[in-house]
Amino acid sequence: MTRFTVNNQPVEYRMAPETPLLWALRDASNLTGAKYGCGTGDCGACTVDVDGTAVRACQVTIGEIEGAFVTTIEGLARERDHPLQLAFIDANVPQCGFCIPGIIMAASVLLKKNAAPSDAEIEAAITNICRCGVYPRLVAAIQRAGRVLSGDETINAGARPGIDPAEAARSVPALTPPN
Repeated sequence: MTRFTVNNQPVEYRMAPETPLLWALRDASNLTGAKYGCGTGDCGACTVDVDGTAVRACQVTIGEIEGAFVTTIEGLARERDHPLQLAFIDANVPQCGFCIPGIIMAASVLLKKNAAPSDAEIEAAITNICRCGVYPRLVAAIQRAGRVLSGDETINAGARPGIDPAEAARSVPALTPPN
């Protein structure tokens, strides 16, 4: 059994220590914000924060992070109101949204270390791949979130899109194919 903390909750996984963190999060904990993209650590869709480091969850096993503190997109802000999330919404960064949780998690690690990153520092830290090409808006949103975290600016993003997490877990009736 492997033990570590996920989103401030102690967790004990009864899975093989060789299990990739991504699958423990998605399959055992039902934390599906980290996405399976490439499986090789290149795309960054599965990025989470492990002890203050942006980690590709498909590339680390649960045995390797025994005792660690893991934060996923679901644990970043319970009400989906982290400055990064609000800045991304306000700047209309998300397109398809598949890569966004991983990008936000990589950006949150960056902003913890440097609240005022330059364009070059953001480009060096955010190596995630976005097929929609949101990069120009992404850089501006990360810098704005840094200013919000520093108290130099506020964001009034209005109503946040999405569904209530309690609604996301409800049972959905099976679809019936058309005749």
